[in-house]
Amino acid sequence: MNVDHLTENRIVELLRKNSHQTCAGVPNPSYRRAAVLVPLVLVENNWHLLFTRRTEEVQYHKGQVSFPGGAAEPRDRSIEHTALREACEEIGVRPRYVRVLGQLEPVTTISQYLVTPVVGRIKWPLVTKPAPNEVSRIFTIPLEWLAERSNWEERPYELPDGNIHQVIFFREYDGELLWGISAKITLMLLKLLNLLS
Repeated sequence: MNVDHLTENRIVELLRKNSHQTCAGVPNPSYRRAAVLVPLVLVENNWHLLFTRRTEEVQYHKGQVSFPGGAAEPRDRSIEHTALREACEEIGVRPRYVRVLGQLEPVTTISQYLVTPVVGRIKWPLVTKPAPNEVSRIFTIPLEWLAERSNWEERPYELPDGNIHQVIFFREYDGELLWGISAKITLMLLKLLNLLS
């Protein structure tokens, strides 16, 4: 694990290389398109990922840690536009403050969404404005901590329909519990950046 020598240009290079190697196949047409912004920020010269905690008022995933994002809308020009629009709506970060670095392979959810993770660099510090009905907290976690193998595990999780799935759970960090699809996307990024031992 070598986070110290990970530059923004190197991240772009690895994401670009991954996009040429990935062949996700044809998505199920019944799945709805969605996108999340996976925001990288430099905090005191250390790379962090920015997360949100959802409020108890949202319809789905109440109180869970997530990346800013949501379903694509007909007016969106691209899936990248979806991620940037949602980030602006949820945490008040305008697209001009985000440098899009690339995309990870789309992932499917049990709620039948095909989610594209869009990786972007946000200049930090930046004043954010969480949407009061959607976001209760905005915080960051260092990549170095996330990549430490002792900080996460995969374990069985029973879904409401009774099916059992293997799900990623991180240890609590600053009182926050990262798990599920956001944890899966986090590990995808860490693996792509060659940070997992």
